[in-house]
Amino acid sequence: MDIIIQSLGFKHSENLETFIHEKLGKLDHQTNNIIRAQVTLFQGSGGNQQNYCEIRLEVPGNDHFVKRSDEVLETAILDSVEALQNIVRKAKEKDISRRQANVDADQL
Repeated sequence: MDIIIQSLGFKHSENLETFIHEKLGKLDHQTNNIIRAQVTLFQGSGGNQQNYCEIRLEVPGNDHFVKRSDEVLETAILDSVEALQNIVRKAKEKDISRRQANVDADQL
């Protein structure tokens, strides 16, 4: 899986990049059809102290997208990855049930 990290308005550290690669690596173990992960990090404007993390997983078919915010950037990243794990799990279960329905229909 190719991981592209963009940080808007600030320069992200190597530690943060390693953290993102480590967390997104867990998604790669769940499914092997992820082509690319695009991670965008940015801070809220004005008096907003929120940090935002957007992740778009490019997969065959419809891409998966999440956006989470928190005062701590690492927490926003963790929340985003957790949400994506749920989305990937549900998509995988849906695919398995669809395949099972096709097998059952073929046996009739």
